[in-house]
Amino acid sequence: MKRFINTILAILFTVTVFAQADLIQKANDHYKKEQFKQAIDGYSQILMAGIESPEVYFNLANAYFKTKQYPLAILNYERAKLLAPDDEDIDFNLQVANQYVVDSIQELPGLFVIRWWNSLVNSHTTDTWAVISIITFILFLVMLGIYFFARSGDIKRISFWAGCLLILITAFTWWFAAQQKSRMINHSYAIVMQPTVTIKSSPSEKGTNLFVIHEGLKIRITDKLGDWVEIRLADGNKGWLQTESIEPI
Repeated sequence: MKRFINTILAILFTVTVFAQADLIQKANDHYKKEQFKQAIDGYSQILMAGIESPEVYFNLANAYFKTKQYPLAILNYERAKLLAPDDEDIDFNLQVANQYVVDSIQELPGLFVIRWWNSLVNSHTTDTWAVISIITFILFLVMLGIYFFARSGDIKRISFWAGCLLILITAFTWWFAAQQKSRMINHSYAIVMQPTVTIKSSPSEKGTNLFVIHEGLKIRITDKLGDWVEIRLADGNKGWLQTESIEPI
């Protein structure tokens, strides 16, 4: 019975893999034939099936861009960037798509150390940082074993300091992986999806009008209250808008 169940599971897994590959192939074929609406439907179906990858989001974004749906293109480029922060093609296409955003927000200059630190964290994906962390931890255990069993004082000193360095790298890379994962789960950023949105001073229609933003703009979510979210722009301006106006990245 156990062997029969395992066989059934293996067959189901194989069928699922082939079905997923077939969906991706069909969507890619539609894109190559410039059937962009069909490609959008195909890639959306793939994502609804729970198959997420930077390639799928990137191709979906390209299809939206070809059909001049720039906010949706930017949204999916940003989602692709979350999964592959060091991909130059995603960065380039995102910059091109952002040229179609009405709002030109000048980002507040931050401290060099903070900008360098954020750049370092975003230089690799969650999985890459996690793999580096595991490898350095294994090397740390090797150094620990050498330290305890080595007879030479010089070897003990070298293994001790090497172990200290490795455990430090392990801690930092694990934290980097956690930071990247947190950004993917918490949805702290969003894209404005409505043509024009008036930002309020409070989470109410009766709030004072502060300023207006437009579709395609990337904003950071800082608070939530019912159907309203507090947002902050790259230039430091902040206010409230309704959740229906944005789509989380």
